[in-house]
Amino acid sequence: MPNSVYIRVRESLDHVLVSACDKNLLGKTLTEGNLKFSVNPEFYGGELVDTKTCIKYLQNATVANMVGKTTVKAAIDAGLVHEKAVLYIEGEPHAQWVRL
Repeated sequence: MPNSVYIRVRESLDHVLVSACDKNLLGKTLTEGNLKFSVNPEFYGGELVDTKTCIKYLQNATVANMVGKTTVKAAIDAGLVHEKAVLYIEGEPHAQWVRL
């Protein structure tokens, strides 16, 4: 499936946490200086979906965490992330938000 991303959705009484990452990043550790960022399968791994499905879940999220060029670009294109709010770790974009 082109443009595939992993997505995991966790729901509680007050929040919907959506974590999403590019397929090729799952299980990798990104390093930038002293920073080590684990794209942990327990956090990011879940269902493999296309970016349209990922965006539908992100639109309902109260907490979102995304990593990877495909995932973050889809969120930017959907108006869910501002490109100036993106951090880069080893060249890979990372974005997150919390809706209060």
